[in-house]
Amino acid sequence: MRQVSVNRFGGPEALEVNEAPDPFAGPGQVVVGISVADIIFLDTLLRSGAGKDYFPLRPPYVPGHGGTGHVIAVGEGVDPGWMGRRVAVGTSEGGYAEQIAVAAEELTAVPDDLGLPEAAALLHDGPTAVNIIDVASINEGDQVLVTAAAGGTGALVVQLARAAGARVVAAARGERKLKLAREVGAEEAFDYTEAGWMDKVRAATGGDGADVVLDGAGGPLGTEAFEAVARGGRFVSYGTSNGFAQVDPHTAQERGIRTFSLMDLNSLAAGKTKELVERALALAAEGRIRPVIGQTFPLEQAADAHAAIAARSALGKTLLVV
Repeated sequence: MRQVSVNRFGGPEALEVNEAPDPFAGPGQVVVGISVADIIFLDTLLRSGAGKDYFPLRPPYVPGHGGTGHVIAVGEGVDPGWMGRRVAVGTSEGGYAEQIAVAAEELTAVPDDLGLPEAAALLHDGPTAVNIIDVASINEGDQVLVTAAAGGTGALVVQLARAAGARVVAAARGERKLKLAREVGAEEAFDYTEAGWMDKVRAATGGDGADVVLDGAGGPLGTEAFEAVARGGRFVSYGTSNGFAQVDPHTAQERGIRTFSLMDLNSLAAGKTKELVERALALAAEGRIRPVIGQTFPLEQAADAHAAIAARSALGKTLLVV
């Protein structure tokens, strides 16, 4: 089978396509023929070596945290009814490949009314978005600011916040992304690379700020977005593209703001990942959310996919078609 390997830490060019033996389904395992591989921002960080102090991956390794496809082999002790079924599977590594062996309990059936590309686009961003909305406790009529609103997760968060009855204001980079944010439900959208964008956000949220800020940007932009939270509001920061948003806990306490970091989100989702994936896939199958697939690349062009993400030119979700 073909797979993509990281043989050294570095830029997108560190991704190389090579051949590997087909995997074998051991006891309790299945082999999934991958049709669409998910790409998440973490993949680009790990490839560059930026996450080596926190993650155990060391070259050579096969990147990728999952995808969608069909079960092509089942091992001893696995229900043979899985054979041929369309499934989504999350993994710790190995997703950029034509086939992958996983434990049967890691499988999630893809609903009949949902395509494999759409399911792959939801594999990680879907449960993340559902978890964010759960934690934010959005109420009917809340004013909500979503940063990085045109990303794979951001576009879903905008849709879910609107579905919860909120009025959504979006922030993103460039007119293409602002247009997408409006298309998925933001009533107003502002470019956070332009001076005075925070003043526009405050004006759009009634002058006092947003009841809820859902920060997909992180870093300095996320830190700045915290200032848009109204007294007594909620700030949920999950973006890491430029590091974590820095929030002074004393300031948050003085303003009565409840804050949730990415670590908090991960802790609250512990043990519920499969449930959250199933909820996200069901919402999409019912037409209540729509993943935005901005671009796809064949497996051989994984380096181009990583380069597009790093250049901030990618809209919505980026996928590998295997």
